Amino acid sequence: MSRNPLYFFSTVGAAGVGLMYGSVLVAAALALVSYLVFRVTARKEAEFLFGKFGPAYSVYAERTPPFWPNPLLFHDQAERRFSTKALRRTFTDGLYFLALFPAIETIEQLRISGMLPVFFTLY
Repeated sequence: MSRNPLYFFSTVGAAGVGLMYGSVLVAAALALVSYLVFRVTARKEAEFLFGKFGPAYSVYAERTPPFWPNPLLFHDQAERRFSTKALRRTFTDGLYFLALFPAIETIEQLRISGMLPVFFTLY
């Protein structure tokens, strides 16, 4: 469906963090920054994968979108094999999103209490 589903959904998650705290502007900024970072990263990964797999990767890349999922490309299988090591690493990477919540809440409480000055607001 997509060559980089983790990047797509991480961008959606970044936008969600901004929306959760009530700012469409922050949501858009986080989504844009995430998208730009992941776009550069995906391009570097594609170069590496082409070097490793050659024409087979080119065929895959031609029919699979790099970022936006195409649901028409989904096909179910009775059984799938995957690396539990990669799953664990991906889960660990996802924990950074969870770490944002207490950090943002702490900043908000420090601002409310007056211990952290508000230099500007984005919404």
